[in-house]
Amino acid sequence: MNQMTNSHILVNAFDYYEPETVADAAALLAQHGNRARLLAGGTDLLVQMKIERLAPDVVISLNRIPGLDRIEVRKDSLDLGARASILSIERHPLVRTHYQALAEACANFSSTQVQTMGTIGGNLGNASPAADSAPSLLAFGATLTLVGPQGERRLPLAEFFVGPGRSALQPGEIITAVALPQPKPGVGSAFAKVSRVTNDIAKANCAVVLTQGAGNLIVDCRLAFGSVAPTPMRARRAEALLIGQAWSEALADAAAEAAAAEVTPIDDVRSTAAYRREAVRVMVSDGLRLAWERAGDEETRRWGDREIGKPGAGETRGCGETQRLGAEEKRQIALRVNGHLQRAWVSPHDLLLNVVRNDLELTGTKYGCGIGECSACTVLMDGKPVLSCLVLAVEAAGHDITTIEGLAQPDGTLDPLQEAFIDYGAYQCGYCTPGQIITAKSLLLENPHPTEDDVRHHLRGNMCRCTGYAAIVRAVLAAGER
Repeated sequence: MNQMTNSHILVNAFDYYEPETVADAAALLAQHGNRARLLAGGTDLLVQMKIERLAPDVVISLNRIPGLDRIEVRKDSLDLGARASILSIERHPLVRTHYQALAEACANFSSTQVQTMGTIGGNLGNASPAADSAPSLLAFGATLTLVGPQGERRLPLAEFFVGPGRSALQPGEIITAVALPQPKPGVGSAFAKVSRVTNDIAKANCAVVLTQGAGNLIVDCRLAFGSVAPTPMRARRAEALLIGQAWSEALADAAAEAAAAEVTPIDDVRSTAAYRREAVRVMVSDGLRLAWERAGDEETRRWGDREIGKPGAGETRGCGETQRLGAEEKRQIALRVNGHLQRAWVSPHDLLLNVVRNDLELTGTKYGCGIGECSACTVLMDGKPVLSCLVLAVEAAGHDITTIEGLAQPDGTLDPLQEAFIDYGAYQCGYCTPGQIITAKSLLLENPHPTEDDVRHHLRGNMCRCTGYAAIVRAVLAAGER
């Protein structure tokens, strides 16, 4: 069975668990060992299952555990719950002010849908050399909180990565939080990424975190990279060239040359080692200049007037018994679709896409690639765009779902965005159009008057084989004006 045949379904059967405490999740993970996988955003796990690289017997959802999606400001740190979404981290005001490299890394994730669904714990937990969040977190000196059968421990992120796809997680351990220390005064940072296309993983990525002192001195500097070594890494020899020296552009260029010599890239299907070295040189040179400029911004020196101890929007479900749904069992779920309460019987491996199209007969939502790369299947879940081909139906229970059919009024009057797509001819074959409109609707809901750059960035993950992008952008802008 090949990927194109199976990518609309999950091939293997598995038992599904919904623990409501971290301790219960860790116990389940320890009990089932390598037969089990954790599920949060699902943007990697479900893809791996669809293309038959993984076939777990047990899937343990973390999505009912309260507090794992928090973003909490403490006196001397910013704590990110492991299930905090990439999008929520990017948009957090403290991240944008004090951890600009991390905000830029999150903005460079694949697509708006993947940003919405993907989590910081999942991005790190895969131990991928190309993880976009890793260089920034390494450069900022992040620490992980890990919980397992033996209790809780803290581990510097620099000690977490062991090899490609391998980490220091012990059996049964779960990442529960990422702590970022409060930056010192005078810190500036920047992130850059080179990839084949906008929503692809990195050929190379780079984070620069630099501390500016009196007399134009570089008090500290950290340079971290992804996709140029077996694990995310720091260029310590290049850092040593900078620390304690007076800033100059010639010094920045010398450090960039040193960093390019220090990385150990490979040739693969996405790039050559030589190209990656040159990309590192350019990214470090540009990143140092931008970080130095930002280090002089007075706003980056303020922390004490922030609200302390205020978590981000988190789950409020109470703790109870772990729910289990066996591989051959079905459960009736209730969800509100287009304003109407709907019920469906689902097994663990049923996808939201299939429930919407087959059970509810709302066929406007399209099946495209099946692995989260085209966004034709986009629906709104609680107002946020998600890839319904990568959402287990059981995970959608209790949520509000909006499909393309739900945008029009009950009397058939089209949404202004739909009208704009007609007026501007923003479709050709029309197959991708529902996903385009739903994704654009999520943008207009939060930003009624976007710029052209806003539209292009928000819709970057929505593929149109007919290449009608210019008309699509014009239609979304027109809808905003209306």
